[in-house]
Amino acid sequence: MTDKNPQEEPVTIVDNRKIDPDGKPSAPQDDASEAAAEKDTASASASSAEGDTLADSISAELSERTADLQRLTAEYANYRRRVDRDRKAAIDSAKAAVVTELLGVLDDLDRARAHGDLDSGPLKSVADKLTSALEKQGLEEFGVEGEPFDPTLHEAVQHEGEGHNPVIGVVMRKGYRFGDRVLRHALVGVTDGVADLMETSETTNAGRDADGAE
Repeated sequence: MTDKNPQEEPVTIVDNRKIDPDGKPSAPQDDASEAAAEKDTASASASSAEGDTLADSISAELSERTADLQRLTAEYANYRRRVDRDRKAAIDSAKAAVVTELLGVLDDLDRARAHGDLDSGPLKSVADKLTSALEKQGLEEFGVEGEPFDPTLHEAVQHEGEGHNPVIGVVMRKGYRFGDRVLRHALVGVTDGVADLMETSETTNAGRDADGAE
């Protein structure tokens, strides 16, 4: 007895291989490989983002540290300048105090010079050396006849005339300054200046001319 074969279903073959540019079929990529590739891509992107964030953080911290260093450098420079200025002021004050004590000696030397006692002899040499040494340290004398009167430097003990342009007529005691510091005001007598004398003379002559005309 012969049985008939049932109708067989057609068989379909699916080839998942891709054709490369050379025309050769390539091996199919399974789902695990694709997932691994996506995971690697995501991991690389995350690492890149994390690296950028870390670089920004380091750059910001470096800028902050640089600003702190610059501020400390400026503060130290200001401190050095302030210390140097205070040290110089202290030295100048000490020198000025010593020189002030010697002003009486200089007055005695001026009186001796006015009497002709310093024209020659060993005392003249001592006086010259002392004066030169004090001048090298910064001592300056002021108060000369004919100099314009300055109330910040001169002390007037007598005043002749009524002009508005007074000058020193006589010096009774020299004034001294040390740098910008006035150690002692000059003691002077004040008289009219040249401009005032000319104005007075012109006024007098004008009055005489007017009287003559009458």
